Amino acid sequence: MICQKTNVPAPEELDIPALKAKYIAERDKRLRREGGEQYVRPTGDFSDNYAHDPFTPVATRDPIVEDLDVAILGAGFSGILAGYHLHKQGVSNVRNIDHAGGFGGVWYWNRYPGVQCDNDAYCYLPLLEETGYLPSKKFSDGWEIQAYCQKMATDFELVDKALFHTLVESITWDETIKRWHVKTSRGDDLRARFVVMAGGVMNMPKLPGIPGIHDFKGKMFHTSRWEHDYTGGSWTQPVLDKLKDKRVAIVGTGATSVQAVPYLGKYAKQLYVLQRTPSNIDERPNPPTDPDWAASLKPGWQQERMANFHRGAQQFFLPGEPDQICDIWTEISRNLNIELEADGNPQLPIEELLARRDVVDFQVMERLRRRVDEQVTDKETAEILKPWFRFMCKRPLSNNDYYPTFNQPNVKVIDVSPTQGVERMTEKGFVADGVEYEVDLFIFASGFEVTSDLKRRWGIDTVEGEGGLSIYEHWTNGPSTLHGVTTDKFPGMFYMGYIQGATNSSTTEQFGRQAEHLAFMIGETVRRGADKFSATAEGVAGYVQHCRDNEVDMSEFQQGCTPSYFNNEGDKELKWALFKGYLPGWDAWRDMLADWRKTPDLPGVAFETRETVS
Repeated sequence: MICQKTNVPAPEELDIPALKAKYIAERDKRLRREGGEQYVRPTGDFSDNYAHDPFTPVATRDPIVEDLDVAILGAGFSGILAGYHLHKQGVSNVRNIDHAGGFGGVWYWNRYPGVQCDNDAYCYLPLLEETGYLPSKKFSDGWEIQAYCQKMATDFELVDKALFHTLVESITWDETIKRWHVKTSRGDDLRARFVVMAGGVMNMPKLPGIPGIHDFKGKMFHTSRWEHDYTGGSWTQPVLDKLKDKRVAIVGTGATSVQAVPYLGKYAKQLYVLQRTPSNIDERPNPPTDPDWAASLKPGWQQERMANFHRGAQQFFLPGEPDQICDIWTEISRNLNIELEADGNPQLPIEELLARRDVVDFQVMERLRRRVDEQVTDKETAEILKPWFRFMCKRPLSNNDYYPTFNQPNVKVIDVSPTQGVERMTEKGFVADGVEYEVDLFIFASGFEVTSDLKRRWGIDTVEGEGGLSIYEHWTNGPSTLHGVTTDKFPGMFYMGYIQGATNSSTTEQFGRQAEHLAFMIGETVRRGADKFSATAEGVAGYVQHCRDNEVDMSEFQQGCTPSYFNNEGDKELKWALFKGYLPGWDAWRDMLADWRKTPDLPGVAFETRETVS
């Protein structure tokens, strides 16, 4: 597939030192002393709003007190994949527990207008070959992804035992029965041999800590709790006809806002887009799935495509390797490969390859800034919307309608970077640059707790292992694990997400490999007739050292980026950085885990039976 852009500026057109200085200046004016603390957990009325499910009625049920093999805390992709791999290991006495009203995780909650996945659905949706499913188009709609989650849960026999509209309040280890007490808001006491923390990456909404936020008398909601009763329309039919006489403000210009703004601009009487940092936004090629292409697929096609995506999105394609993805995510590697092929694919040292990739980064970002000029007619507005940072400092996005929306007379972007966010809210609206704007609806497209402290992200006050040790104390300085999925002093507890693994992969592939690995550990415990599984302190220490020895130092890049969830709003010490570079690469990490599973003595873990104790 040929997908080369023809309008990429040549290196000699760019003043790269000046661009570097511009990037730093733009970063500095957005840095806030409080870092991630500028966002707050929902409290008071807001807390009720986020605990509430506006999409599915809550079914009454009696509290459940039972013994259980595995409690999977989450019913999104990570929780479903955990259930799938556990069933493959012969472990079926499992329950998915989630505060949502159904399967899907972030794809259950996010029902805002225009919601789609923003990377290749043929890579993002897991287990396509196993389920015999193909997405309807390259970037699937949110409702289609949620339906696929439901299909997987049904196919993998997870539906009947799932507990929804259930908040986990505490998880405590009981040494006397070698089980975890998982207690919930519904009065449940699930005594589980194993617990899988499968809350995903984007499970906890966050609010900007705007002064006066509780003074506003109009309507407010977070995009993950979209209220169609107020806006009109529905998840599948985003016709927001009830906004025709409404003045609307939306805070944020990240992945969610970029998809929702075109619909808000189309229907609202007035739309204010409050922007601290613009996003880098390319066109979105989104053709329907070609039936001839689908018929041509051979077994193993998805793993091959994902491997191609990983190479293209992360570092380098192989010499002569075609780009199967052909969108914004792979453009830098694609352009670099074309350059290297023109030079005869020279064998260059890694430092020179990275230097050449950096130049391509500046070229692509300049192309994206010029795209703003091409699509936005008002020059002042265009300048506000231009991204001044390195390519991966914010999530790369694509949308065909976002920029043209700002040509409408009822749409105005307001740059709130001079006050490092919205200055304040009032009873009637908000204040920016000393001017009060009256609005009827305030929408928070402010994202989720992604790289903030663990307790904020999990939202569970008590998680206590052996001897009453809190996981939040155990991981005060960041995670310490064996293979990124378990830790010492917390027997039979497993973790999914970007926790000390080789995070060079797409999200769902990362989840899938973690699920495969932890399910093996659980299955092996059952096969050995053991009562207790634990990672040893020595095993954890050895793996932590391995990660340190093989970590790619990305601190200079991350600290040079504009504040975002990638660097916890400019934090210099990233305990929970979303991406930790692993020098050997994703394939090597996956092979290391597969080799470990073949080792008879499984170093780094211990299996305990009651006979062993006596």
